[in-house]
Amino acid sequence: MAISVLMPKQGQSVESCLIIKWNKKVGDKVKAEEPICEVETDKAVFEVEAPEAGTILRIFYKEGDDVPVLETIAIIGQPGEKIDHLIPKKTVSVSKEEYVENQKAITSDKSLKKTKSSFGDGLIPISPVARRFAEKKGIDFSKLAGSGPGGRIIKKDIEKALSEGEPLIPSTVSKNIFGPLKEIPVEGVRKIISERMFMSLQSTAQLTLNTSAEASNLLACRKSLKSSPETKGLNKINMNDFLLYIVANLLPKFENMNAHFLKDKILEFEQVHLGFAVDSPRGLMVPVIHNAHLLSLKEISEEVRRLSTACQEETILPDELKGGTFTVTNLGTMGIESFTPILNVPQVAILGICSISLKPIMKDNEIKFIPHIGLSLTFDHRAVDGAPAAKFLQELNRLIANFNLTDIKLP
Repeated sequence: MAISVLMPKQGQSVESCLIIKWNKKVGDKVKAEEPICEVETDKAVFEVEAPEAGTILRIFYKEGDDVPVLETIAIIGQPGEKIDHLIPKKTVSVSKEEYVENQKAITSDKSLKKTKSSFGDGLIPISPVARRFAEKKGIDFSKLAGSGPGGRIIKKDIEKALSEGEPLIPSTVSKNIFGPLKEIPVEGVRKIISERMFMSLQSTAQLTLNTSAEASNLLACRKSLKSSPETKGLNKINMNDFLLYIVANLLPKFENMNAHFLKDKILEFEQVHLGFAVDSPRGLMVPVIHNAHLLSLKEISEEVRRLSTACQEETILPDELKGGTFTVTNLGTMGIESFTPILNVPQVAILGICSISLKPIMKDNEIKFIPHIGLSLTFDHRAVDGAPAAKFLQELNRLIANFNLTDIKLP
């Protein structure tokens, strides 16, 4: 009996997956649980397995397509078997490439999606494939009538215009005044990151407070551990590990900062699940150190290295990228003195770590230049007011300035 292969749902926040490779083609035989394709979310790469043994009868999406979860991507059965009842209902008499684009447009939005024309001021209903084809051929599609759903211009409309000698775009418009350039489509992980960053700023009341903390003790502790015996495993602990440890142990005292804002309610957490930003080959990733408040400094350091390596090698697991209650992002190693971190919603706060620089301070009636580390705290003003956020930053400042190895959990 034929069966549909659905795009699996990888976590509650994943709405679509990008097909990066088909391991099988139509007509190939497959075994039950045999990987038939590889898909990518904003977090990791997964294999989609055949639910049953059989033959690949149909494939509905090609490599590079961004497919909604729970959408039929293929059909497995026996050759000659009837599969009409499993084929997606909405079909149009266009090429396979156009069919996929139309399906994506129909399933992602009830209303007609419109693409802004490169050649006019209006919004033209045109499929992405048709638009790219028109611009490549130099066809002004702003005057064309579409034959697709709802008057949408599809690729065959552009091909018809070419065959009928449709005027090309005037040279004054098509001329590239910028010189050599590279066009990079916003898709896959980059598209997901851009949408989430934009959504974060659009849906929250973000405010950032900036301060700096004396870093003399941190630097001294780092120097001490760096020269410690390698057998103790403490010589790899760095400044970022110190700061994550301090934040993890401070948050239980400020549950209003260790929280989620969910429109009509605020969830405050006793456990600290600390996320930290990682610049990976696939873009920004935020792995989570679960129950960070229970870990020693050494354990936090080891967990940071393990998770960071998994992000770089693209082996990070979905569960290691979710469940965060607070996030830390460090740009200090790049010389950034202050910045405005963007909230990792629904979390109510994120801490930015900045560079260490000398700051003139009046001590004993003379000016001394003392190293200070910059701190940038962004919080959601819907959930936390300015004074409580400032108190959190003030206490963090004090803990950093008075940091001492004798007062912390090392093993």
